[in-house]
Amino acid sequence: MKHLYRDHSEKNKPNSELLSVTQDQGVVPRTWVENRMVMPSGALESFKFIKKGDFAISLRSFEGGLEYCHHDGIISPAYTVLKAKRDFFNQFYKYLFKSYSFISELQTSVVGIRQGKNISYAELSYSLLPIPTYSEQISIANFLDCKTALIDQAIGIKEKQIELLKERRQILIHRAVTKGINPNVKLKESGVEWIGEIPEHWEIRPSRFIGNTQNGISKGAEYFGTGFPFVSYGDVYKDIKIPNEVNGLANSSVEDRKQYSVTEGDIFFTRTSETIEEIGFSSVCLQTIENATFSGFLIRFRPQVNILNKEFSKYYFSSKTHRAFFVKEMNLVIRASLSQELLKNLPVLIPPMEEQNEIAIYLDNLTSKIAIAISLKEQEIEKLKEYKASLINEVVTGKIKV
Repeated sequence: MKHLYRDHSEKNKPNSELLSVTQDQGVVPRTWVENRMVMPSGALESFKFIKKGDFAISLRSFEGGLEYCHHDGIISPAYTVLKAKRDFFNQFYKYLFKSYSFISELQTSVVGIRQGKNISYAELSYSLLPIPTYSEQISIANFLDCKTALIDQAIGIKEKQIELLKERRQILIHRAVTKGINPNVKLKESGVEWIGEIPEHWEIRPSRFIGNTQNGISKGAEYFGTGFPFVSYGDVYKDIKIPNEVNGLANSSVEDRKQYSVTEGDIFFTRTSETIEEIGFSSVCLQTIENATFSGFLIRFRPQVNILNKEFSKYYFSSKTHRAFFVKEMNLVIRASLSQELLKNLPVLIPPMEEQNEIAIYLDNLTSKIAIAISLKEQEIEKLKEYKASLINEVVTGKIKV
């Protein structure tokens, strides 16, 4: 490899565009990356200049191969920039450096352990690389451009189908928890624009009249890591039901465990976050977690006894319309935060308890079927990705003639 690529370090170009080194997109402008990365520390004069067509050895290259640069700019000095010493068709090596075979070869050049792993170019420079003729490089790259585009298109279609299934699930949940499951029921105006009509025998009340609210614990880092069970922001954000066994631990006192308890039927809401879009997600505690407390990034809503079925609650409070209500009201607030006062204003529909149970059973069956359909689509996507990776590997190493 040292005869084909050299370690290139060109600096003092602080006005060049700042790039992100990603495994899935390569080296691209930071504005192309949806999940913005943390700004690397250090003066921009020390950053390395990289040109379109160069390659970067990233901090995770030992897992995903080398990154192709799509745009001129600067990257963190922690990365290694590789510049071709000969006239190559870069698209061929873009595929080669992402192939199974090459990633396996990268493992021989790993230095460090665990989180400190990195690729030593001094070691990698002795690795052997195939060099097809220039015309073969073009043929291989063009072949893979065509084939991978078709595979990516198929993956995109299935990802869209998954999104449509998720949207349908949300629509069906919202319809069931606001209209019930009897299509012939008589309706009345709820008086709430985003809820619309509801069955005429249902009640509607602000949550302040059917339960109480409580913010979670806010303590220093030394409070966490050992002790008693602790419900975190992630436990609520990830699912509509709290796991029976949480991973978090806190050195909570007897008084803490009394005031911030986690009891069957409690509903938890994400209270504060960096973005307003992550506010108001809910998760229901289906089984009391003994001696547990919960995070200050959460609000607990504890309904009165025999008002809400916990299984109905996990669907009712997961509706996107509730988050839309929160966000609308929070637009006047500088910081993205859900207050107890705002949560107390949330309108809650209250069907008879027997009907709440029927709706929950209906939605359990419905969402289970949709979850199976989503899982099958996800499996198909994984198979397509595996086929794509296998095809690239076979073609760039000459196992398949193109």
